[in-house]
Amino acid sequence: MSNTKYYLKQNVQVEPLFNQWYAWSHLIAPATAAMNIVNSHLKIMKSYVAAPQVHANAVKNPALLGGPFIDYEGGRLNEIRALIDRTIKENPHMIAFAESVKALDDLLRNEAKGYSLEPMYEKVPENLRGYVELVYDLNNNPSMRFYEPLLYKSEYYNPSSQSVLLSLIEQDHRAFALSTPRLPDDQSLQLHVPLSHPGLDEMFKMKHEPQTLSYLSEHLSLDPDQQEKFRSFLTEDEPPRTSRYAGEDVRVRYFGHACVLLETKNVSMLLDPVISYKYDNGIDRYTFLDLPDVIDYALLTHGHQDHVMIESLMQLRSKIRCMVVPRSGGGALQDPSMKLVLETLGFKNVIEIGELETIEVPDGVITGLPFMGEHTDLNIQVKMAHHVRLKDQTFLFAADTNNIEPRLYEHIFRIMGDIDVLYLGMECDGAPLTWLYGPLLTKQIDRKMDQSRRLNGSNFERGYALVNQFNCKEVYIYAMGQEPWLNYVMSIKYTEESNPIVHSNKLITACRERGIVSERLFGKKEFIYRARLKAAGA
Repeated sequence: MSNTKYYLKQNVQVEPLFNQWYAWSHLIAPATAAMNIVNSHLKIMKSYVAAPQVHANAVKNPALLGGPFIDYEGGRLNEIRALIDRTIKENPHMIAFAESVKALDDLLRNEAKGYSLEPMYEKVPENLRGYVELVYDLNNNPSMRFYEPLLYKSEYYNPSSQSVLLSLIEQDHRAFALSTPRLPDDQSLQLHVPLSHPGLDEMFKMKHEPQTLSYLSEHLSLDPDQQEKFRSFLTEDEPPRTSRYAGEDVRVRYFGHACVLLETKNVSMLLDPVISYKYDNGIDRYTFLDLPDVIDYALLTHGHQDHVMIESLMQLRSKIRCMVVPRSGGGALQDPSMKLVLETLGFKNVIEIGELETIEVPDGVITGLPFMGEHTDLNIQVKMAHHVRLKDQTFLFAADTNNIEPRLYEHIFRIMGDIDVLYLGMECDGAPLTWLYGPLLTKQIDRKMDQSRRLNGSNFERGYALVNQFNCKEVYIYAMGQEPWLNYVMSIKYTEESNPIVHSNKLITACRERGIVSERLFGKKEFIYRARLKAAGA
């Protein structure tokens, strides 16, 4: 094999897979993975085989974007049938687990009436025994909680279900990730390795550090056919290097959606990493090439697929020194631990932060603040807004916070004071509860109830109340899913009449009328904030 050294092309698309489905946090955590296999994946595939043309028509209908429809134009039926058979054959324990969760939930609903739960343990399905605790809330409503670390050490976490699909990407359009299984073709290469495999880190390092094909083959155990295929993903052309920011001020770069990079010469922080690949499509953007060699802190706000994007995180794993994630609520089915997910994926230094807890960093401090809304009123604790102070400049990254209870922020203001720069998501329509959490439900929910409980952020009135409460000097609307390279996880297409556009326009106008700098961010943007002490002495 040649001793020529190669770089990995910057437009190699890396799709993490679980049973051929695009992997997000609920497909890593064992309990939610089992529920998705039974209540989402198998149902969607069986529906497609039964009526492929219905799916083909639905994906062309803008009103049905993000629906449970497979985007293969009615084709590849034999492959989908084979995937159904393989899923059933390889996952009987996961299917049984999901069925047992429903059975136990029914049992608690029908028989747990406020008396001691101790006799109920003998009725717990055998495959769940020792993995669940039965509990009441203070109003005698029963539920179960999982011992998540035990599930990761059991048959319910199986790394052999994971793989990585490599291909070259030349455009923004990709099939919606949550409803279309990823099937390999002649243009792609599937690596059957766990997502935590250290060989993947060696591959991603080749974006900047050249290596021989034999070196990569050794670390990923590539066979001769795979080696030949891999050549199409490599180049001898050296990519440009990005120097670490060395200025005296604070530099902020918006990478799209909720991804923001903050830097001083002493520290770098990346929030909700969602990074575009580099290819020509007419929309200017930052890519992996624009990130520093070392990311000191990666901060995650919540577990939704557009904020914890495993596809981006995997490629940054060797760069990230510390992950900062919201503290787990402790085993509820709908609230899997983000720390356990990331550690299982091979991240070494994962720190949980709770509400009003702080992490001291060079040039500043990170504080976790409560994150209300956008989770359909479910008891989900793995969510956190991040207050960042760098060189006396204060930023609040509120993500998709919905200001449902303004009194909360009155209390926070008394502690934290003014905020210079607010980043706020305003996707104020939001999908209904079942769009994301439907696979976890063990009992059908009334449609009106479902529609009333939305994955929505703040509207104008609620957003403006935050601006006023914190005396913000700058207000940026982000996390709107407008960048076209995010459609595969967001499935959003706005018009000027769409509520999120109308409400965010209204907030921007109201802010500007008061002399507050305001903008809805799109694509890329850079800001430089001069250190106040330096400015005062200038």
